[in-house]
Amino acid sequence: MIIRLKLLFCTLFCATALAAWGADAPPDFAAWLAQLKQDALAQGISQATLDAALAGVAPLPQVLERDQLQPEFVEPFLSYLDKRLSPKRLERGLAVLAANKGLLEAAQARYGVPPAILVAFWGLETSYGDYVGDIPIPAALVSLAFDTRRGDYFRGELLQALRIIDAGDVAAADMKGSWAGAMGQVQFMPSTYLRYAVDGDGDGHRNLWTSLPDVFNSAAHFLRELGWQPGDSWGREVRLPDGFAWETAQLGMKKPARDWAALGVLQADGSPLPASDPNGAIVLPQGHAGPAFLVYRNFEVILGWNHSINYALAVGLLSDRLLGLPPPRGGRDADNRPLSRDQVLDIQKLLTVRGYAAGDPDGLPGRQTRQAIRAWQKAAGLPADGYASVGLLEQLRKAP
Repeated sequence: MIIRLKLLFCTLFCATALAAWGADAPPDFAAWLAQLKQDALAQGISQATLDAALAGVAPLPQVLERDQLQPEFVEPFLSYLDKRLSPKRLERGLAVLAANKGLLEAAQARYGVPPAILVAFWGLETSYGDYVGDIPIPAALVSLAFDTRRGDYFRGELLQALRIIDAGDVAAADMKGSWAGAMGQVQFMPSTYLRYAVDGDGDGHRNLWTSLPDVFNSAAHFLRELGWQPGDSWGREVRLPDGFAWETAQLGMKKPARDWAALGVLQADGSPLPASDPNGAIVLPQGHAGPAFLVYRNFEVILGWNHSINYALAVGLLSDRLLGLPPPRGGRDADNRPLSRDQVLDIQKLLTVRGYAAGDPDGLPGRQTRQAIRAWQKAAGLPADGYASVGLLEQLRKAP
C-alpha cells in the first residue's frame, strides 16, 4: 500500500510538473535539445540520425517517475533469491541452455565464459529475452539527461546511443529497452554496448535485440574484459563453525581455501573445502543467521556487471542450478522480514546517537552504515555481521 501511494504521489507530481511546463516539454527544453544536437553534430553524428531519434522528443513522465521512486523496502536475500530462481525460470533456463548449446559453446571457446553463466545473466536480465523493455531509448535518455540530478552521465549515454543508431546497428524506432536506458536481451547501457558488444553472427552489425550469437558473444566478451577467469568457479555455499569470527566475513578479507579450512569452514554438505580453490572471501547476504558463501575472483567479475551482492549470488546460484547442483541449504530459519527505508534511517540515527559513525542518514545500508553496525554489535557482544535487519533495529531500540 505504501509503495502504491508513493507511486501515485510521484505520478501526480511528475504529471503536474509536466503540465506546468506545457503540453510537451518544459520552457528551457528546446534550448537544451538544440545545444545537444549541435554537440552531437560536432562529434560526427549525422543529421539523419538526429532527425530519426529526436524528432518530437520530450521528457517522458513515466521515466521521471521510475527514476524518482526509491525502493521502499530492503528485500531480504532469501526472498530476493526465491523470486529470481523460481521453478519456472529454472525450467525455462534448462530448455534454452539445451536449445542454444552450440552458440553458447562457441562463445565459451572464444571468451572462456561457461554457457550456464551466460544463460543465468540472460535469465535474470530479461527472462531469456522475453522482457527487453518497450520504452524508446533516445526518449528515455533525453528525459534523464535533461534532469539535473544525474544529467551529465545520461547525456553521455544519450550521445553513445545516437552513435549506435548512426552506425546502423539498430534503427531509431527499434531502439527500445528499460526506463534507465539499458538495451537488448542482456540490458547493456549504450556505453557498454559500444565498448563490448560483438557481431557474433557476422552480418556486419551488433544486434542485442534479436541476434542470439551477438547476445551471447557480447555478454561473454564483457565478462572476459571484466576479468573472468576461465575454469574457475564463482564461489560455493559453505558451513561456518561455531565461534566463527563474523567480522571476517567481508569481501575485502580474502584467504586461501586452506586457511578457511583451518578455521573450520566446510562445504555446505559438510565435506572439506577443495584445496585447489582460489583465494576467496566469506559473504553473508542475510547476516549470520542466513546462508554463507565463499566467493572467488569470478564473483567480483559478476559484481562488475551489477554491483549488488544479491544479484551476483543469484547469477552464480542460477548457473549452479542449471548444472544440476542443489539450492542453498542453510539459513532458511533467518528473519525474513523486509526492512523499510524509514527503519534503516532509524538504525542510522540510533547508531550515530550511540557514537558509531553511520554516515549521513539516507535510509540505505551502505558501507559506512555496515561498519558502524559491526562496531556496535561487537561492543554489545553480538555476532558482528554488519547486517541491517528488523531484528537489529529492535536490539538497538532496547539497548541503553
